[in-house]
Amino acid sequence: MFNDLIRHVAGEAGLSQDKTKAALGIILNAADRQGSPFAAALFGQLPGARTYAAETGARIGAPTGAVARMIERTPGGKRFVASSMIRELHAIGLDHKEVGSILPAVSTYAETTFQITGFGHLGDLLGSDMDAEQAFSAVAA
Repeated sequence: MFNDLIRHVAGEAGLSQDKTKAALGIILNAADRQGSPFAAALFGQLPGARTYAAETGARIGAPTGAVARMIERTPGGKRFVASSMIRELHAIGLDHKEVGSILPAVSTYAETTFQITGFGHLGDLLGSDMDAEQAFSAVAA
């Protein structure tokens, strides 16, 4: 099934399957690190996606552990993860237009295949600073 997602996104975004697979690993890793409900829903439906996201995180040197996860869900941490994700996507050769084309394709696939809705751009995937402040408040309390 994960390969179906790769093929769909590659076709919609006009990217090679190798580049798409690398990009999905980076994006899903960033979303997972920030506690995205979209990532959690997708991981629950798409065998291999969580493992690939974690493997990508290890390969790119993404922070791990409970303290790192807590920090990455603060407003500043969310901005850091987002900027790191964009930097990693550029490092694999994607330009801004290509980066912007990936999430709508993931969203379309998730909606038509799993009925997961409400995520059409990077801001939806990574969440807002308000989400981060609420999560941090809950952890700190």
